[in-house]
Amino acid sequence: MAVLPPDRTRIRARTPARARHWRPVFGAWMTAYRRTWKGSIASRFLSPLLFLLSMGLGLGSLVDRSAGGVGGVPYLQYVVPGILAAQAMWVSVGESTYQVLGAIRWDMKYHAMLATPIGVRDILVGHITYVGAQIAGATTIFMAVSAAFGAFPSWWVLLCLPVTVLVGLAFTVPIFAFSAKQESDGGFNILFRFVITPLFLFSGTFFPIEQLPAVLRPVAWLTPLWHGVDANRELALGSPDFARVGLHVLFLLAFVAVGAWLAQRTFRARLVV
Repeated sequence: MAVLPPDRTRIRARTPARARHWRPVFGAWMTAYRRTWKGSIASRFLSPLLFLLSMGLGLGSLVDRSAGGVGGVPYLQYVVPGILAAQAMWVSVGESTYQVLGAIRWDMKYHAMLATPIGVRDILVGHITYVGAQIAGATTIFMAVSAAFGAFPSWWVLLCLPVTVLVGLAFTVPIFAFSAKQESDGGFNILFRFVITPLFLFSGTFFPIEQLPAVLRPVAWLTPLWHGVDANRELALGSPDFARVGLHVLFLLAFVAVGAWLAQRTFRARLVV
């Protein structure tokens, strides 16, 4: 008895059409990215190279010579996992501020999407997936360049990739909610100057937060960046405390979940009349 090949139409029909609506959103952002990807890739190779030369090797040689590194770890190996997480934050903020506000107010891209069967949740899932892909690409490049400089003493560093993407998403989703409430780009100046830059400097990226004043340490503990920095450092140095890393991951997942709830509410209020 002959066995007929499976009917692809029937197989596709088993997946609800609604569940696939985020894919065109992702595809639209990727299509736009094809126009700028060369400059983006070049800058993402250049960024880790400059950080490694200036902070890891330049400043690091002074720290290693005067203090023997940080906690007995060469400064290059100490600082790179932190910069890895910090870069995910910067990529996330860059993709989640002007892009979102532009799609709402300037080019009305979201409104055009809503004129089709695509809904608010599809817009969020598709766009956030695109940002996640950008973070993953930037992280992979950073890890490859850093590995060439001997910044990672252990193969456990490979687990830094999913952790770092999660760090980026922990910023992406709440910032989507923030961006959707803005009427102009003035609010982004406040975000960069008074939130993102202080986090970059005081979340354990360049020095242990134990060196901060005692009153500021709990603030660092409540930020996604510190959890990402500490989790990456645990993994990259080769003897991770997986219970500690797991707690960091749970905190980041909670940040994403709360941010997703806020983003869906603000997008629906802004886009659906």
